[in-house]
Amino acid sequence: MQLHSPPNNGPHSASLGCRRVSQSKGRKHMTVEVVQETPRTHSGPLLAAIAMAMLLGLGGIIWSYTLSNKLATQQQALTDAAGQNTKLAAALQDTDARLNVATDAMKTSLGLTQKQLDTRSAVLQVREVRGEKTTARLATEQQQTEGQVAAVSSAVTNVQTDVGGVKTDVAKTKTDLAETNNQLTSMRGDLNGHSSLIARNGAELEILKHKGDRNYYQFTLVRGMKQRVGTVTLELKRADSKRSKYTLAVFSDDRQYEKKDKSLNEPLQFYSGKVPMLFEIVVNDVTAKNTVTGYLSSPKGAPEPVVAAGL
Repeated sequence: MQLHSPPNNGPHSASLGCRRVSQSKGRKHMTVEVVQETPRTHSGPLLAAIAMAMLLGLGGIIWSYTLSNKLATQQQALTDAAGQNTKLAAALQDTDARLNVATDAMKTSLGLTQKQLDTRSAVLQVREVRGEKTTARLATEQQQTEGQVAAVSSAVTNVQTDVGGVKTDVAKTKTDLAETNNQLTSMRGDLNGHSSLIARNGAELEILKHKGDRNYYQFTLVRGMKQRVGTVTLELKRADSKRSKYTLAVFSDDRQYEKKDKSLNEPLQFYSGKVPMLFEIVVNDVTAKNTVTGYLSSPKGAPEPVVAAGL
């Protein structure tokens, strides 16, 4: 089969070809515009989304950095607080240790105070018992005296006035003795802490003599001279009137006891005799002329001198 090209009709054919060419160019131009305009339609939202994403990312980075700084600050604060707690715990332990030491010291001090109170209470009880015995003895003596006074009154009427005076004197003596007995002082001696009642003057010594439970020998010693007192021998070694101190040598049973640097009214105790009995020496005064005065006491039943000195 033979193909026939369209006839070429001269100028008309040329104009038709030009229109075709023009239409073809127009179509290409429209195609280019469509292609160029299509991306411009979507470029605005895309850029906005990209910008928003970048802002969100930047904000996230800033927030993360700020949070990290806060966490670091809080971590440092926790570390400082832990260190402070450690120091406080150490200080608390030290305080507890000091409190324990102070408590132990206080317990010891209270224990000593209680012991002293118990000792004082025991001494007072002994004094009370002795006072009761003295009162009972005086009461018995008073009853005997009253009986004798009654007998004399019935026999001799004229003596009644005198007897009344005697009764008054006895009652007054009883009162005076009771008052003086309460004034007697109990002192702890220098031997094994044994305590006893002492006389600080002549009046109190008379009260002790009336108790009748010990023998008493008064003395005056001059420095450097031995003197026989009771059944022992005493020698004054030194006397210090300013400090009211003295040193005394005691000779008993072929033994010598030195009582060094002693104070006034301090019981000096020692044992003497075949059957050891407790003797006491009390010095009441130290003069400036190296002289001391006082007394020696020995229990009832202890050996007595052939010639009593200074009773």
